[in-house]
Amino acid sequence: MFSTFFRCSALWICSGLAMGLAAQAHAGIVLNTTRLIYPASNKEVSLIVHNTGTSDILAQSWLEGGTDSVSPDTPPFAVTPPLARMAGDAKQLIRVMYSGEGLASDRESVLWLNVQEIPQAANENELQIAIRQRIKVFYRPQGLVEDPLKAAQALQWRVSGGFIEVSNPGPYHVSMIKLEARKNGHVMFQEDSRMLAPRQRIQLPLGPSAPGGPVELSFISINDFGAQEPYHARVSSERVTQASKAEPHPD
Repeated sequence: MFSTFFRCSALWICSGLAMGLAAQAHAGIVLNTTRLIYPASNKEVSLIVHNTGTSDILAQSWLEGGTDSVSPDTPPFAVTPPLARMAGDAKQLIRVMYSGEGLASDRESVLWLNVQEIPQAANENELQIAIRQRIKVFYRPQGLVEDPLKAAQALQWRVSGGFIEVSNPGPYHVSMIKLEARKNGHVMFQEDSRMLAPRQRIQLPLGPSAPGGPVELSFISINDFGAQEPYHARVSSERVTQASKAEPHPD
């Protein structure tokens, strides 16, 4: 009985180790950036894909539309190479090129770049997982005079009834994480992430006990370089408020 138990335990442990070693050997694809900024003055933008595994793979790349001005099926961009064979530990340059027409000229447009790993044919009784990386591509037409690094600071916040309203008057998208509104120490609203499009205005529900006083707003903005910038504001119904950068906490 005990020998049977130990044999079964050893089998499970060996299987777990084999799966762990296989996962480590397989690894996956890694991109050298978390977002792409595409100024209209550039003929193209690029990123590097790294096959961190030891086996050969195929890397497939394609774009999907992310705004109303771009068709989800046929965005006006070319991605090259759309399919690339990569050896273990190899790197591949992926280029993105705009066709020159089809996007708004007075505001930023956003798309999604997908890079998916296609493993080689699996051996019998071997599990393989296709890994896909997905990042945003921000296309910026010429003539936008506002500073994109101040886009989060330009957002306009106001309490209206049981909602907190936010408007984006600028031409850039604003990516935010960890949005939170508190009143008298109580959390009235929380959201993990949200992206506000140019000229967009939305209402975020605060709950039934919201009316009757200002709320403390906080969020983190993701800038062009992928860095996180914390913001805060005291928002009321009396006037429109813009958030300020929060001071870093001392160690």
